[in-house]
Amino acid sequence: MNEPMEVICRHEEDLKPAARRLLDRYPLARVFALYGSMGAGKTTFIKALCQELGVEDIVQSPTFSLINEYITPAGESVFHFDFYRIRNISEVFDIGYEDYLYSGSYCFLEWPELIGDLLPEGTVCVTIAGEKERTITF
Repeated sequence: MNEPMEVICRHEEDLKPAARRLLDRYPLARVFALYGSMGAGKTTFIKALCQELGVEDIVQSPTFSLINEYITPAGESVFHFDFYRIRNISEVFDIGYEDYLYSGSYCFLEWPELIGDLLPEGTVCVTIAGEKERTITF
C-alpha cells in the first residue's frame, strides 16, 4: 500500500503537475473521491485532472445535474459527480451510480462523504485543504 503523498499548490498552474502525479501514482485506479470544504478547489483540481487526460470539453461542476460526462480525444468517457445537493441516497441509486463507478471509466467525485458506503473498493481518496495555498493529499 502506498504511503500518503502530499503536494503543495501555491498557484493554479501547480495543479496540472499535481494532477499528473496523482494519475501516475494510481495508473489502474478509475474512481477518485475528492474531499474538501466548500471552495477548497475540488472542481478546479478535477479540471486539471481532465486536462491531463486530454479532455477538451469545458469542465464545470455538475451541481444541479449530479453528473457531467466529458470525452477524451480517444473517445473515452470521463465522469464528474457532485453530490453536494443530493437530498437522500435514493437519488444516487436513481442515476444508476453503479453503471458509472464500475464502468472502468475515470470517475471524479465531489462530496463523496454524502453517499455513505457506496464507494467501490479501490477508490482513491484525495483531500484538498488550505486557503491561499492548497495541500493535496492522496
